[in-house]
Amino acid sequence: MIKVTKYVIYDIVRNRVLIAYTLFLFLIASTLFNMEEDPSKAIISLMSIVMIMVPLISIVFATTYFFNSYEFIELLVAQPLKRSTILLGEYIGVALSLSFAFFIGIGIPIILFDATATGFVLILSGILLTLVFISLAFLSSVITRDKAKGIGIALMIWFYFSIIYDALMLALLFTFSDYPLEQAMIPIVALNPIDLGRIIIMLKLDISALMGYTGALFKSFFGNSMGIFYTCCIMFIWIIAPLLYSIKVFNRKNL
Repeated sequence: MIKVTKYVIYDIVRNRVLIAYTLFLFLIASTLFNMEEDPSKAIISLMSIVMIMVPLISIVFATTYFFNSYEFIELLVAQPLKRSTILLGEYIGVALSLSFAFFIGIGIPIILFDATATGFVLILSGILLTLVFISLAFLSSVITRDKAKGIGIALMIWFYFSIIYDALMLALLFTFSDYPLEQAMIPIVALNPIDLGRIIIMLKLDISALMGYTGALFKSFFGNSMGIFYTCCIMFIWIIAPLLYSIKVFNRKNL
């Protein structure tokens, strides 16, 4: 697994898309901190970018890389290696590369301009979202052999969590506005990793006007610390569950 991971990392760090992604995040973060006198306002602006860009780049990049390295994966499968070892090596390599790119792009400006607990929570949230959507990317890649279909599935997953899910939530709240939905909303919110990442940051910022309905619910039920701990635990489930199912499908797949 370690050798596979090393090869993947060595291959990805030379990728121009990853370099452009890192530079883009770094320039955006640095510009926002230089423009805003209050670092917390820059954090809020960065949060909006992280919640949209990081999941999109992570899932598209990981899916594309998986299909581009399909011949290499087939070669590894022909060797005396477990398929689970191969897939985990690929996942860890992609995850470490994208997480490091995010840390360079967002983490370094935060450390330089706003080395506070809120800034580190934003870094944590972005890394967790990166890992979640890489897991979802691997799942969308192993269920089909067609590259275009795999990327299409990945984009639909991102589109659902970024836009469709929020629309469904609003429709649910509007339809059942006469009923007490507070307790039911807690597990429902856990079904969207992007919302969870946003809530982690909002709980730390403690800005009630920006927390929205779901953020206010988490604060009232769990408080700041417990709310962050709960959301992080759910995020880890979002990382592990798709990855384990991907391994299960990959083990049975006819390459």
